[in-house]
Amino acid sequence: HKRYPTSRETDNFEFLPTSRSIQRRFGGLVETRKVLNLKSSSDFRTGEYSSQRAKKINERAHKLEKEVYDYLINIFGIEFVHREFFFTDDRRTRTDFFIYCKNGDFSVDVFYPSDKHNFIGCLNSKMHTYASETMLQYPVIFLQMNNDINQEEIENILKRKKNKLLKYQSVMNLKEFKKFCSQKTPLEKT
Repeated sequence: HKRYPTSRETDNFEFLPTSRSIQRRFGGLVETRKVLNLKSSSDFRTGEYSSQRAKKINERAHKLEKEVYDYLINIFGIEFVHREFFFTDDRRTRTDFFIYCKNGDFSVDVFYPSDKHNFIGCLNSKMHTYASETMLQYPVIFLQMNNDINQEEIENILKRKKNKLLKYQSVMNLKEFKKFCSQKTPLEKT
C-alpha cells in the first residue's frame, strides 16, 4: 500500500490496538506517526494522499453519474431528465437527477460507498440533506453504485438503522433501480 494504516484499517486488523486505544494512549494515529518520524505522510486527511483520494472519488462520481444519466435519457427522454435539479433558489438544495414521468415524478441521488461501513455514513449524510419538507416534495431514490453491496445487504442495514428512511425515500442498487424505472411510464414529447 506504500503507506501506514488509517484508523479504520487499524480497527479492522485483529493484531493492532483499536484507533480509540491509540487515541487515548498516544494522542491518535497522526501523533503516533509524527513520533515515529515516518517518511510518509503523518496525516491522511490532508496533503498528497488526500488529494489523490479526492481526485479518484471525483472521477468515479463523474463516470457513474454519466452512466446513470445516459440510462435515464434512454428510458425517459432528454427533455424529461434534469441534471442538478434545484429544489429551491439557494443553489445548494439540489438532487443529481429529477425525472418527469406519467405515473409520478421522482429524484435520484447517486453515490458510491467504498464498503458497508462507508455506505452507512453516506446514507446518514444524505438523509440529513433530504430531511426538510422542501426536499420531500417528490420521492427520492438514493442510488448506491457499488456492485459489491447487494440489495439484500442494503435491506438488512436499513432494518437495523435507528434513524429510518422517511416516507418518500428509498435506497436501491442499480439492478433494483432499473426494475423501478421499468415500471414508470415516460412522458411523450408534445
